[in-house]
Amino acid sequence: MRTEDWFLAGAERGNDACRLPEWCEGNRVVAHVHGSAYFARLVDEVRRLGRGDHLFFTDWRGDADERLCPGGPTVGELFCDAARRGVLVKGLMWRSHRDELSYSEEQNRQLGDEVSAAGGEVLLDQRVRRAGSHHQKLVVLRRPGAPERDVAFAGGIDLCHSRRDDATHAGDPQAVPMSGAYGDRPPWHDVQLEVRGPAVGLLDAVFRERWEDPHSLDTHNPIAHLRDLFFRADLVADPLPERPPDPPPAGDARVQVLRTYPAIRPGYPFAPRGERSVARGYAKVLRRARRLVYLEDQYMWSPHIAELLADALRRSPELHLVVVVPRHPDVDGGFALPPNQVGRLQAIEVCHRAAPDRVHVYDLENHEGTPVYVHAKVAVVDDTWACAGSANLNRRSWTHDSELSVAVLDAAFARDLRLELLREHLDRDPGDDADLVEADGAVRAVEAAADALDAWHDAGRTGPRPAGRLRRHRPERMSKLTRSWAVPAYRMLYDPDGRPWRDRFRHRW
Repeated sequence: MRTEDWFLAGAERGNDACRLPEWCEGNRVVAHVHGSAYFARLVDEVRRLGRGDHLFFTDWRGDADERLCPGGPTVGELFCDAARRGVLVKGLMWRSHRDELSYSEEQNRQLGDEVSAAGGEVLLDQRVRRAGSHHQKLVVLRRPGAPERDVAFAGGIDLCHSRRDDATHAGDPQAVPMSGAYGDRPPWHDVQLEVRGPAVGLLDAVFRERWEDPHSLDTHNPIAHLRDLFFRADLVADPLPERPPDPPPAGDARVQVLRTYPAIRPGYPFAPRGERSVARGYAKVLRRARRLVYLEDQYMWSPHIAELLADALRRSPELHLVVVVPRHPDVDGGFALPPNQVGRLQAIEVCHRAAPDRVHVYDLENHEGTPVYVHAKVAVVDDTWACAGSANLNRRSWTHDSELSVAVLDAAFARDLRLELLREHLDRDPGDDADLVEADGAVRAVEAAADALDAWHDAGRTGPRPAGRLRRHRPERMSKLTRSWAVPAYRMLYDPDGRPWRDRFRHRW
């Protein structure tokens, strides 16, 4: 298993300004399935930090009052207490749009204000493309006096409402309003990685690159700049101490950090023409796929990404594609819903045309029959390469917003992650997975479970409910008239392209 066969090497990243190592060995990676598991670990690790230690974080949305455990602390309390103890707390939050547009500007500003008042520093960062966002979800904890205890968390889980769910999928008591199909407490499925070893140094460097970007935090937004001046927002990043040496080896996993940065003006110093290593990393590994590609994704809605999956299916006649997606978008309404649906419908059609009998798309429900919102961004290829992060399988995540994913080359980790996820979806106990190890057996098991649950629903939900939570995903069909306006709206607003024009014309990620 040669590293360079699976990871991007040399110029394959496509960003000559990148100063990160191509990859690093000697890491230990643990997957935390669900926000409750991740939040509990985060609380434990942050409470152990002392004076002079570092707490760096980036996020798309942060709610200061989100309880990380049933009895607290909240996000604000945890980070503020750390700052008062003398921990160096620095954060980068997406500046976001007004709350009236269903975004989170006020929430992000509130978290920043609380942490700053306690002695930390949180900046609202709008150095993005127009209509873009900073979507990275990262927490880095460094202990300069004890580097062997350094740890980082990266994945799909924001420090905000709706994320603290567990395997029962009863939902977070502090919920964000969503489509009515998910109820008042939307069940939420997500994954965050805990990383130890030299890769913590790579993730620390990712934070520092953004923090030290000398360009204005309010790029392209003079109104926001005036509002920040009025509220006396912190618009200048204080210097960081020198980056500590990388932690010592902690395990056997090889790790590569993948990112998306769009092409903007002025360009990022660390990515003047952008970086699309998330896209390139997936494209490379999909060319190697032979037996099973297992995906969990919030969107999986771009036909451009679906073409890569279709090519893999045509290239390898024994390859199966198993995908777990949300049953419904997170929004509803006559205008917002069709553009959210049409991209996924197109993507599934592209894959089905390539191999109709080897494409298996499912969604989830809890035991009460409420759909589970799949927010995870997870891929496992041939139980060898695994990836989790903030980047979805759509063009926006691969070109337009800032994203961060962690790719792991470790057969044991990749297999164990896939089996853990499948056991939950099939209502299996730990260790009850002998028939799931091989690709063909796993496909038979998930098909049988989904068929049984679908049949139970079709029969009026009479008799004992079959084990499992998987349902066959049945995307909404739409008329030619609806497609005629939904497709352009989807491409322009929901799934825009952040590549330079010459790369678009060459169809190059």
